[in-house]
Amino acid sequence: MTKVRKIPMRTCIGCREQKPKKELIRIVKNKENEIFIDRTGKANGRGAYLCDDVNCLEKVIKSKALNRAFSMDVKEEVYEHLKESME
Repeated sequence: MTKVRKIPMRTCIGCREQKPKKELIRIVKNKENEIFIDRTGKANGRGAYLCDDVNCLEKVIKSKALNRAFSMDVKEEVYEHLKESME
């Protein structure tokens, strides 16, 4: 009997859809309040997940979902950097 592995699911903060963790991009806020994309999924800090889609990023920017996820005011440069690294 083969063991069936459970696929970890995460919710995109843009479109609010649940997807497998591997399909989403992890955005991390570390102790120094730096926000960056974590491609490994293993960086220390508070994580938020986002679809690899610019439309979802646009929704996040409009709704200020990252501000809520990280309980802080996210600067405009952070969104610009995220947009550049997704394209």
